[in-house]
Amino acid sequence: MARRSLLLAAAVLLSLLAAAVGDAPFVVSHKSVKLSRPGPGVERLVVTLDLYNQGSATAYDVSLNDDSWPQEAFDLVSGSTSKIVEKLEPGSTASHNFVLETKVQGRFQGSPAVIKYRVPTKAALQEAYSTPVLPFDILAERPPQQKFELRAVGKYGPLASVVSFVGVFIYLVASPSKSGAAKGSKKRR
Repeated sequence: MARRSLLLAAAVLLSLLAAAVGDAPFVVSHKSVKLSRPGPGVERLVVTLDLYNQGSATAYDVSLNDDSWPQEAFDLVSGSTSKIVEKLEPGSTASHNFVLETKVQGRFQGSPAVIKYRVPTKAALQEAYSTPVLPFDILAERPPQQKFELRAVGKYGPLASVVSFVGVFIYLVASPSKSGAAKGSKKRR
C-alpha cells in the first residue's frame, strides 16, 4: 500500500514537472557599454542590449526598457532607451542600441534593463532582466597607454635582422652535417 502511494506521488510529481518545463520562451539579455571620447571633456556611451530567445516557444510583444540612466548625469544623443519587438522566435536574437553623452564626472553603475514579454499560454506578462553594467568611471583621467614604439623598429630593425642572419649562418657552418657523418661511418666494401 505504501509503495503504491509512493509511486502515485512520483507520477504526479513527474507530470507537474513536465507541465512546468513544457514549451515556453526563455528570454536572456546582455547589456554592454562602450566608452569613447570624441573630444576633450566629452564622453559618449554606446549602450547595446542583445536579446536571445533560448526557449522552445515564441515570445510575443517583447518590450525592452532601460531607464537606469539618470537625466542629471546623461543626455540621450541618439536612439531611445526602450524598444518593442513584435515577436522573438526560438533561437533568434534581437539587438538594440542607443548613445548617451555624459554631463558629470564620477563613477557609475547601471542597473539591469527590464524585459517584458507575453506567452500565449499564460495570462500574465513574463519579466526578465538583462545583465547589469559593471561600475565604470566617466570623464576620468586615464593614463596614456603604452603602445608599441614604431620608431624603435625603424631604428634597430635592420641591425637585429643582420645579427640574426649572421648567427644562423655561423650555426649552419659550425654544426656537423648528419648525412655526411652517416656516410663516413659506413664501411665500404
